[in-house]
Amino acid sequence: MEVEIERVLRETAGNIAPGVPYALKATAARLAGEPDLGVPSALPGILSLRVDGDLFEDCPDLDIGYIREPDRIRIRFVRALDPEPVPEAGADGGKPATAGTGADRPAPRPGPAAEAVAVRQVADAWGRVTGWLRDHAPGSYAALRPGAGPAALAALEAGLGRPVPVELRVLWLLTAGDDGVDGGGCLPGNEALMPLETVADQYRTRRAIPGWRASWIPVVARGTADTTSGLYLDAETGCLGRWSRYDEPPAEEPDTLVTYLEETADMLRAPALATRDRPGLAGGVLRWAAGLAPGREGDWRPLTG
Repeated sequence: MEVEIERVLRETAGNIAPGVPYALKATAARLAGEPDLGVPSALPGILSLRVDGDLFEDCPDLDIGYIREPDRIRIRFVRALDPEPVPEAGADGGKPATAGTGADRPAPRPGPAAEAVAVRQVADAWGRVTGWLRDHAPGSYAALRPGAGPAALAALEAGLGRPVPVELRVLWLLTAGDDGVDGGGCLPGNEALMPLETVADQYRTRRAIPGWRASWIPVVARGTADTTSGLYLDAETGCLGRWSRYDEPPAEEPDTLVTYLEETADMLRAPALATRDRPGLAGGVLRWAAGLAPGREGDWRPLTG
């Protein structure tokens, strides 16, 4: 039976751990002969197969999700499984110490099904954005940074003092920031996806501001060198929010990272239906109308279609 590994998985599996691409290929070969190895997951139509990482070099335990069709198998996601926690004895050598309560307790992490959905949605939406940039705005595409590796994400989490939500993790595994062109990024308003070092710096800076919550992780900046406003992701609610020195009003309906990226992709693919902002091109670079600098309107051409 034919087994198909989705392109985004082939490109990013090595970001989980060096041994994951080989484990994924080996699992695909095994599924070709034993297509019913998986068990039903919480996702409709998706079978889940747990892979023992000890069978491969430099590979964690994996959860691999796939769709079984009559004549082929499509592997849709792969994620590393957290190690089983080992209870620690309390100070008196007796019962394990109990977790904190209230503010000391981290927000519950989404289950495997929710994580799998988020991985697929973010990868699909961002893939549509970057695919359009590659084909129509090569200058903007070239400004995108390569994806981050596990070590870089682990260092960021250590600096933040909290885990990075799965939707942000998969985005940064694909693209770890936007260096932009002439100060502008590729997101609506010509805002830019922050590099990880800027995320860490802005988080430290803004945590000192009264009212800034520990769960707010900066993601998007007004420009590549302008952090006077931008978007943060609330790790507890999954919603995006805006900070600004300019007292900009909040959106009527809060976005999630997924809906924000999906709408961005939709505006590029069907600009006539765009409502948030108007995309256009200027010399092979994507420029959004709301963020055009004075004097730059002359060489800007709105997208049509």
